Amino acid sequence: MTDSFEEKDNRVPEQEELIKLRKENQRLAMGNDILKQAALIMGRK
Repeated sequence: MTDSFEEKDNRVPEQEELIKLRKENQRLAMGNDILKQAALIMGRK
């Protein structure tokens, strides 16, 4: 039972990093979409 807990405990930092990177990736993707829309609007004027 101790081994199982240690393995799970060792995974936590990687899981936290993965969650952080996924959130950052989503934020950057949203930023890209906004910039694409702005470029389209500016191109029409």
